[in-house]
Amino acid sequence: QVQLVESGGGLVQTGGSLRLSCAASGRTFSSYAMGWFRQAPGKERDFVAAISRSGDRLRYADSVKGRFTISRDNAKNTVYLQMNNLNPEDTAVYYCAARSGLTSYSYYSGSGDYSYWGQGTQVTVSS
Repeated sequence: QVQLVESGGGLVQTGGSLRLSCAASGRTFSSYAMGWFRQAPGKERDFVAAISRSGDRLRYADSVKGRFTISRDNAKNTVYLQMNNLNPEDTAVYYCAARSGLTSYSYYSGSGDYSYWGQGTQVTVSS
């Protein structure tokens, strides 16, 4: 089992940047594929980005391609989401998620694929 704690959210102006972090407990972080999702008020939880166990396979939602970057540091048990050129449509609670990766290059974009979730961190982008 793994526990996830997100940090780094906040209020930023349009065009600004934030870096979210997700720290995982346990000694088997490198065996988990990781993902970021977001949920705006009144909307469903949407996929944002995913990364394989090894970190060499990435996937992004079309809405964030070219602006967001997911990465991980297995030595620090942490996954990151660098968010650049933010706009008000990015306002949401951002969640990180984990699941055992079937292979070192597996990544997952469905919320139902994940077994573990953090508590979320609020990102608000003002216009």
